[in-house]
Amino acid sequence: MDEDFRRAALDYHRLPRPGKLAIEPTKRMATQRDLGLAYSPGVAAACEAIAADPATAYDYTARGNMVAVITNGTAVLGLGAIGALASKPVMEGKAVLFKKFAGIDSIDIEVEERDPAKFIEVVAALEPSFGAINLEDIKAPECFVIEAALRARMKIPVFHDDQHGTAIIVAAAVRNGLLLQGKRLEDVKLVNTGGGAAALACLDLLVSMGLKRENVTICDIGGVIHTGRNDLDPYRARYAQATAARTLEDVLPGADIFLGLSAPRVLRPEWLKLLAPKPLVLALANPEPEILPEAVRAARPDAIVATGRTDYPNQVNNVLCFPFIFRGALDCGATTINEEMKIAAADAIAALARVEASEVVAAAYGGIAPVFGPDYIIPKPFDPRLILEIAPAVARAAMDSGVAARPIADFAAYRRDLERNVFRSGNLMRPVFEAARKNPRRVVYAEGEDERTLRAVQSVVDEGIAEPILVGRRAVIEAKVAALGLRMHLGDSVRVVDPAAEDALFAPLTELYRRKVGRRGTPPEAAERRVATDPAVAASLLLEAGHADAAICGGTGDWMGQWAHVLDIIGKRDDVGRVYALSGVVTRAGEHLFVVDTHLCVEPSADQIAEMTLLAAEQVRAFGLTPKVALLSHSSFGASHAPSARRMREALALIRMHGGTLEVDGEMHADAALIPAIRARSVPDSTLEGAANLLVMPGIDAANIAFNLVKAATDGLQLGPLLLGMNKPIHVLVPSVTARGILNVTALAVAQANAQA
Repeated sequence: MDEDFRRAALDYHRLPRPGKLAIEPTKRMATQRDLGLAYSPGVAAACEAIAADPATAYDYTARGNMVAVITNGTAVLGLGAIGALASKPVMEGKAVLFKKFAGIDSIDIEVEERDPAKFIEVVAALEPSFGAINLEDIKAPECFVIEAALRARMKIPVFHDDQHGTAIIVAAAVRNGLLLQGKRLEDVKLVNTGGGAAALACLDLLVSMGLKRENVTICDIGGVIHTGRNDLDPYRARYAQATAARTLEDVLPGADIFLGLSAPRVLRPEWLKLLAPKPLVLALANPEPEILPEAVRAARPDAIVATGRTDYPNQVNNVLCFPFIFRGALDCGATTINEEMKIAAADAIAALARVEASEVVAAAYGGIAPVFGPDYIIPKPFDPRLILEIAPAVARAAMDSGVAARPIADFAAYRRDLERNVFRSGNLMRPVFEAARKNPRRVVYAEGEDERTLRAVQSVVDEGIAEPILVGRRAVIEAKVAALGLRMHLGDSVRVVDPAAEDALFAPLTELYRRKVGRRGTPPEAAERRVATDPAVAASLLLEAGHADAAICGGTGDWMGQWAHVLDIIGKRDDVGRVYALSGVVTRAGEHLFVVDTHLCVEPSADQIAEMTLLAAEQVRAFGLTPKVALLSHSSFGASHAPSARRMREALALIRMHGGTLEVDGEMHADAALIPAIRARSVPDSTLEGAANLLVMPGIDAANIAFNLVKAATDGLQLGPLLLGMNKPIHVLVPSVTARGILNVTALAVAQANAQA
């Protein structure tokens, strides 16, 4: 690394506080009672329960979601035997990856012990503390002895990731590479350079999947591993061949797979011609591979190449699997991670590469979505779908092979639970998706050519929540669908309409638009032009004329301008005074908070505040939540007679006159709304219980500022703005919306259409 990068790396580890890990409590510690429950005397109840039934440790402690990352520092990355203490930054990093990708809590443990027998005793004694053990950066052949002994002694999974994580990703790459090359694993010849822990694990897994042992040749630092050598440990001796070949060049002819886990430049470009037609070249040495991909492409354009580097396609990276294997193993109470579970993980990874990439993966590729092919045979590490595919596959394999102590009864429910690690809106949106799925409706998308829309529509089709209609040019949409690798069939599951080309459909819609806006300063020629060129107008007209049941507009351009066109065409409900906007945020901690009105009503009257509150509460109930409403102000419970405070008090009276059981109180400070203890000190008899989840503001400035502050401070995920009071289900998206956001609003619009039917 260059000096600037080294300095940045040191600053990253040192600032703003040393290290990459911290421990945070998961329970409230605000009162003396909390302390008594957490420690003495309340903790005794949990201790007694575990003493009576050790299995309840998974109910009363964090053990079931806790992994130890353990090393003795004898083979750290490419740094060698640098020792336990020097390895700590790597182990902390591994723990961070567990948390980031799979929500698993992890503690790094560096053991200063190089005697395998003593190391085994140290690790085995830790079993009561953890749900699984991740061995890391232990040199061969000691790593084989250590892992085998610990797996035999411990009743929790023990997994040496350097071996098996690499093996699983290699197996997935081989699975897909051979599929593209038209070959079968049972028929191919493989040559490996390295013969170390990772290489042997790769070979063992591939053999268990069908590769014939007699078709495998290993070359290590001593040359070809053959039956005549007397320097082989039992692990390499299993692959010794009876052959007169002694060099790598000797064994390359006819090889279908080159698997390098050795050193830079050991595969010479001139040897590539010796390989079989359509070979796989997996050059995985880091940072410099056994041969550079550009050299392979120059000499063998028919080859598929993978490396361990991020700057080339097809990166073999352990983070693709280890967090999710442990996730599945922990969740089903697996007592070990066996071959069946590893094969299931490899197959799940390979299958994921064969479906279209998500928008997150596209972003990792600079906005260009990869499509399954020679340069994309394994997914990217930041693909959020990895956990949804690998963890259930691993858990199911554990159950089928008889090593799951706590089998999963409902995999559909389990998959929904996993979505919390991927989509923070998952729990909030679950009842909305279920309602939409029961009766899918026709939803028209104004920005049909937008990549986010197309990705969202693919998910809409997969989820079965709507019948999409895309506004746009068919040729453009077809090209983008192909480039994104999407599976939707235009004209079948997805309809495309082009305002500029479909006169029969849009001529009457244009006349309808003229009638609606003719007396609002829009001449006929301008109306006709707007229908043909403004997709929000076209989508709104399709909804108004009954060609769709709901519409999604916006996501690009001027939000207020598009909103004005939508209002002109669709209009508000007869039973409301005006339209309002509700915005939601899902915090990093998974909490839900809604704010109204963030976009439309600048300085609402007391009547309008009451109306927006009731409409917003109705929408919050649609999420399956009980609305808890706080009317916010600079004043708390009558402390000020300013006009804005008086409006909030008057609005509260109007809401209560409306009747019903809505939990609402105000006017109050924001901290009183969110912290019950503060509210209780001001008004002990408040009708609002717990923390508010719907905040009603005295004006648009306060609402918009507060919402964006909360979203930024909590790294929150935005939902909306959702239009309240429209005559038909239609929403205008903000430019920052994601494909997932469009999917969520689609489900809401379908649910609204069903409610209005």
